[in-house]
Amino acid sequence: MLTTRLPLQVEPYRLAANAERLEGYVSLAGMVRLEEEAGEQKGVCEVRLDFGVDAQGRRFIDGWLRADVDLACRRCLEPLPVNVESRFQLGIVTSDVVAADLPNAYEPVVVENEQLNLLSVLEDELILSLPQVVYHDEAECSVSRDQLTSGTDSESSGTPAASPSTYCAS
Repeated sequence: MLTTRLPLQVEPYRLAANAERLEGYVSLAGMVRLEEEAGEQKGVCEVRLDFGVDAQGRRFIDGWLRADVDLACRRCLEPLPVNVESRFQLGIVTSDVVAADLPNAYEPVVVENEQLNLLSVLEDELILSLPQVVYHDEAECSVSRDQLTSGTDSESSGTPAASPSTYCAS
């Protein structure tokens, strides 16, 4: 495991000009929007960021992150550890107008006053990488398949379902 804590603010233009790499971790506990989305988290997010300038002179960040996140199982709502990993390429821009000209390979990240809030960017990438729905394996889930049924089947009741037109007044 990496032991370097990443800075929360960086100067991306300087880092890109020097083709620098940042590696380390950030605490998941400090990610407020992640907590709103997935509940309280513990542990760290491992991160590798390569800053550079492409052949057209665009500054970019080539990134990778990995974290073990506890998400709620959609059947039993108990925590389920999920490994989340993401690769991303960000184009460093000064405004939304410049962002519109970026090639599709880059996701824009707007940098104001030469400073980039790294925690916010990493939290965005982590949230975007979360799976939509997670379930325990059936054998490990505290809710069985039988407990998931709601109501009775119209076929098993012996009487056919009424047509909506039956209820219309003439």
